[in-house]
Amino acid sequence: MIARPRHLVIFARRPRLGVGKRRLAADVGDVEALRFARGALDQLIRTLAPDPRWHLWLAVAPDRPLDWVPAGTALPQGPGDLGQRLTRVIRGLPPGPVVVLGSDTPTVTRADVGAAFRALGPHRAVFGPAPDGGYWLIGLRRGPGERLPFAGVRWSTPDALSDTLARLEGSPVAMLRLQEDVDDGPALKRYRAGGAPNLRQQSDASLETRSGSH
Repeated sequence: MIARPRHLVIFARRPRLGVGKRRLAADVGDVEALRFARGALDQLIRTLAPDPRWHLWLAVAPDRPLDWVPAGTALPQGPGDLGQRLTRVIRGLPPGPVVVLGSDTPTVTRADVGAAFRALGPHRAVFGPAPDGGYWLIGLRRGPGERLPFAGVRWSTPDALSDTLARLEGSPVAMLRLQEDVDDGPALKRYRAGGAPNLRQQSDASLETRSGSH
């Protein structure tokens, strides 16, 4: 049997001064927030591509490709809330398992992504949980006509992960290690100090299996 291709998607907002990362900018200023956003995205691309285990895609909003990213990777996010944009991008990809990363967790490694794709063998979905109740990664095995779990999720709240799990209706899911989205000044300080919680103490490939019913 020929294995289906694996798709890795980085979801990002185009780094622009005064646009996006508003909580971080409120703490450290617009210039420092822009420096982090661009540096984090650049670091993820350099860390994760190229790799023969997956095809890297970059979904950037607004829908214009960046001139400093690898050719052949750009995808439009389109309009709507995060759930609508995730649904559009994932449904537009060729068949095969998909893993989606945010661009605010530059500590993600190839081992994290490899663990996510391995988890999709026996599981319908895999998550990289964040301490704030959201997640830095979601992976989906994807089957024909399968409904995606993003409708009605309360994004940017402590309920984002639990809402998404509820929409998987009890399907088995796997959890990767806890990592922190850099959304404010204290998180940026922890990241730069290399001391963000759970980023150094846990194995890159550690997994926990749980029910999607949360």
